[in-house]
Amino acid sequence: MKEYLDQYKDPDTVLDVTSFKEGPHHLEYYSYDAIVIPYILEEVKKAEKNGYDACVIGCFYDPGLKEAREVSNIIVTAPLESSTCIALSLGEKFSIIVGRKKWVPLMLNRVKEYGLEDRLTSFKDVGLGVYDFHKDEKETEKRLYSVIEESLREGAEVIILGCTAFFGFFKVVQEKYKVPVIDPVIASVKHAEQLVKLKKLCGWCHSKIYSYEPPPTSEILKWNLKGLI
Repeated sequence: MKEYLDQYKDPDTVLDVTSFKEGPHHLEYYSYDAIVIPYILEEVKKAEKNGYDACVIGCFYDPGLKEAREVSNIIVTAPLESSTCIALSLGEKFSIIVGRKKWVPLMLNRVKEYGLEDRLTSFKDVGLGVYDFHKDEKETEKRLYSVIEESLREGAEVIILGCTAFFGFFKVVQEKYKVPVIDPVIASVKHAEQLVKLKKLCGWCHSKIYSYEPPPTSEILKWNLKGLI
């Protein structure tokens, strides 16, 4: 993944990729999604203490995004939010291509949460799990072509690949259909770079009133939640 992203990052960006030492290796299930949020918060706080300017959460469900912004003072981005932010500037309507129907309800809830349901044309699934995309890339491309053609007929102007495991497929699909095809991994990294620049130039960062107001330090210490400091 690092080698892939190194092709797209800014020259002065130092990019490191980290994985959890334990826990699930994919988040196809709600229970897995819930389990990883403490690990995400731990890694974000660790990155902040080590001087990183931003963290990118590596799952299209955007797990722990709001929680991470609440407890840290660095930029935090995630694939679904970043991809849709970019898609809004590239076309009026977008479709999201996912691996399995199982994933759609949670992702649809995120789209609604972000206030973007009116801009969504459809969700389409290719009937593959996260470990299947790169087993037979020609088969994956074939399935992508089929559902993307459906999406375009339905009015989508931008295609979002709705899983970080789809990395590497956007170019061939984009060249075939001549419409923007957003790779969510690239989108979330470039979004993070942009927000870091805006923070340095203009002082813009995640607002700390209301939504992202951090928990009181007194409570964190009282309840022995020191990992959140």
